Amino acid sequence: MLIERIYDEDLAQASYFIGCQRTGQALVVDPRRDIAVYRDLAARNGMRITAVTETHIHADYLSGTRELAAGTGATMHVSGEGGEDWQYEFDAERLYDGDEIRIGNIVVKAVHTPGHTPEHLSFLVTDGAFADAPGYMLTGDFVFSGDLGRPDLLDEAAGGVDTRFLGAKQMFASLKEKFLTLPDHVQVFPGHGAGSACGKALGAIPSTTVGYERLYSWWGPFLSADDEAGFITELLEGQPDAPFYFGRMKNQNRRGPAVMGERAPLPQLDAQQVARLLAADEATFVDTRSVAEVHTGTVTGALNIPAGGSVATYAAWAVDPETDARPLVLLADDQEAAQDFWDHLVRVGIDSVAGYVTGTAGLPRSTPQLVQPEEVESFDKAVLLDVRAASEHAAGHVPGSVQLHGGRVLWSLDRLPQQGTIVTYCQSGLRSSVVASTLRHAGYDVAELDGSYAGWAAYRDAVAAAVR
Repeated sequence: MLIERIYDEDLAQASYFIGCQRTGQALVVDPRRDIAVYRDLAARNGMRITAVTETHIHADYLSGTRELAAGTGATMHVSGEGGEDWQYEFDAERLYDGDEIRIGNIVVKAVHTPGHTPEHLSFLVTDGAFADAPGYMLTGDFVFSGDLGRPDLLDEAAGGVDTRFLGAKQMFASLKEKFLTLPDHVQVFPGHGAGSACGKALGAIPSTTVGYERLYSWWGPFLSADDEAGFITELLEGQPDAPFYFGRMKNQNRRGPAVMGERAPLPQLDAQQVARLLAADEATFVDTRSVAEVHTGTVTGALNIPAGGSVATYAAWAVDPETDARPLVLLADDQEAAQDFWDHLVRVGIDSVAGYVTGTAGLPRSTPQLVQPEEVESFDKAVLLDVRAASEHAAGHVPGSVQLHGGRVLWSLDRLPQQGTIVTYCQSGLRSSVVASTLRHAGYDVAELDGSYAGWAAYRDAVAAAVR
């Protein structure tokens, strides 16, 4: 048996490739939409992908189940659990608690584990060539290394009302009746790692075991004492802010994401062509450079989504394709860089990209306004906006600031003043630049606190030291 973890550092998301080396059949669990990685893996191992499935209706990225099935002919399997309100709306084989998918010698058994979501499935994997009992469990957003999937996302980002309490009760029952009944040696492969917003304290370790979590997880003592009330309180307390694009992901994944098919390479555009598109408001420019470079000057009205670690996350903060159909024009070093950037975008359903340019010569330019730490108190501003998480704001903030998570700003414009200058900040300046560019693109007058909170705190401490 072959089990490969394919990990997206951007979204801290794991998908899994399970293959039978005897028959050459393979199953992919929780795929993303840029599917070349799975096809390449199959080709390298002389396998063919015959089945694809997912653990639940995802909130943080757009599922590649339909894309992979269309590209390989694989049979789709999705959860049929969760009740009438939690049914997928596209044709696929339905899986219920105890159902099996067979891949040559390998048996993959669906286990209904509600809590994070009502329809959630985990998958017990038995390698029939060596054992007659499962040795592995793919837990999706049920059990993570050191944490559990949050049960409040439906309330936070998908329009639910108090579903968190039922979800927490279901999580307790799933742990007690399903997870903790397994032998300690069963290896656990979760759907996310550190950095995901799907839990509050996810570990960076790629796998764990039932026994380790039983002994050392924060929730173990509550289960051992059968303390449901204490478990629910601890599980719900301190969950991070959920970006509002999660609601779009839920809806699209339930309906079935659009199948893109083979994507043609992005064309390189000339400056005159791009200038005409921007002047007619028929495209959105994306400056993919660092914050420091953007602050020296950028294309007027451009979004700043720096290439690197969190492209999909920040793009989903800045672009809502359901309300803005304008294609993007990317600033990229070359075609390969542009294509890689586009791969990250499609993972959150931002599909429309017109092409790329390698420079900004010939395009309208402006320089983002910066406010120095020593100026911010007296600066004539309509609001000082802290775009960090609520927990960060609570731990320390610039006096007079208002907290609004960066992943919620685009959906909360009614909370912002229409007149005057908005001053934004985060911890170091990256999130602030993304949000500031998003607001400028939407027509707001925005300045950024230079150095953000870290810069302001250093200035504050220097002043305090000088006084002493």
